[in-house]
Amino acid sequence: MSYRLPDVLTPTDFSITEMSALVLNGEVYRVGDCVSPIDVIPSPQQRAAALQAVLPPNLIVERLTAGWVWGALFSFPPRYELCADAGARTRPLDVERLDIREVVITTADTTDFSGLRVTTPLRTALDIARSRDDFDESHIEIIARLMRMGGFATRQCAAELNKRKNLPNKLVALERLVRASAAVAALPAGSFH
Repeated sequence: MSYRLPDVLTPTDFSITEMSALVLNGEVYRVGDCVSPIDVIPSPQQRAAALQAVLPPNLIVERLTAGWVWGALFSFPPRYELCADAGARTRPLDVERLDIREVVITTADTTDFSGLRVTTPLRTALDIARSRDDFDESHIEIIARLMRMGGFATRQCAAELNKRKNLPNKLVALERLVRASAAVAALPAGSFH
């Protein structure tokens, strides 16, 4: 009888040293702070499971971290970008590598992956376009990938932004979203993982 490893192995399954040795041996590959056996096909569900294993409960994955979950960002971001619903009364955590902000968010803005909430591709694109002080061409490509996979364009983005009152950086976000929309056509086929 053969034993099958779980799709995601966490720091509670193996030490960091052991996981690094498994990666070096070519038996697993990195998925955020976890690893997966080489025969596991990368997917949003797999990346969400890796996050759920290491993140505190009741937080919502957003911005670049959500882009990574959806496959629009190829390498794991250096910080976890998370949010809490402004009405949820969540205590802020003082944990290294966590960037947490309070936002107004609805269930329609998120997708549930077995208990881990992740912002939808549309909400993720809007948040990246609105909130990045370091916005550059790499963010244009990430938003373009989110637009392609989510099947939305600038019109839907503008409608969503206009639904929200007193939202900062709407005009900046719209300009960035127009640039990203133009970049969708230039994306190579199969540019996600």
